[in-house]
Amino acid sequence: IIILFLGILFCVPKPLFNSPYSTVVESNNGKLLGARIAADEQWRFPELDSVPQKYETCLLTFEDRYFYKHPGINPVSISRALFQNIKEKKIVSGGSTITMQVCRMARGQNKRSIKNKIVEMIWAINIELRFSKKEILKMYASHAPFGGNVVGLDAASWRYFARPCSELSWAESATLAVLPNAPSLIYPGRLDQKLKQKRDRLLNKLMENGEIDSLTFQLSVAESLPEKVNPLPLNASHLVEMAVKEKNG
Repeated sequence: IIILFLGILFCVPKPLFNSPYSTVVESNNGKLLGARIAADEQWRFPELDSVPQKYETCLLTFEDRYFYKHPGINPVSISRALFQNIKEKKIVSGGSTITMQVCRMARGQNKRSIKNKIVEMIWAINIELRFSKKEILKMYASHAPFGGNVVGLDAASWRYFARPCSELSWAESATLAVLPNAPSLIYPGRLDQKLKQKRDRLLNKLMENGEIDSLTFQLSVAESLPEKVNPLPLNASHLVEMAVKEKNG
């Protein structure tokens, strides 16, 4: 038991993520002045200080409603996924918690397999011992893929809606909550009908759970999806270029 515990405790590398960040310049009141893409050609802003409440509510409703109750692994979800996969004779569900998805992102493993699932479960226990639930949520929101070369909620909010994630509407928050579920298949400008269906189903579930009222639901489903990827602000370009040279990333 001691060997198993020590194995779980020390099996995960520190730090968890080593990906390069975009160079981001803000004014002293938090306004985005400009940014430059990360060294690996990804728009990946530095980790969030906090996750907006609307996005958190949408994410937990869509991905992991027992997030604050489980220890990184949800036996009920895994058992249900196992039953569905056996019934369909193929992998149709993974039963992953948000913590396990953070592990998959950190490992850079997208392939679904029993081996990877077991490793994710072991890593998830380690992460739950090391970090608070809020910190795990921040890691997920900061490193989730949002289609194309957009990584993390903050970058996705600016690229798709041209505003900080703290100002997103319920419809926009729901859109970004469902995007990481299949970032290579659906993102604004491609298969929009499928994306809207997933977003609207989530909004309906929020209404059924009492998170939003019927009027907010009706207004939210009426919101259109972003039709293009927005350019980032180009204010203080000389300062941004100096920041890239002196403190890249």
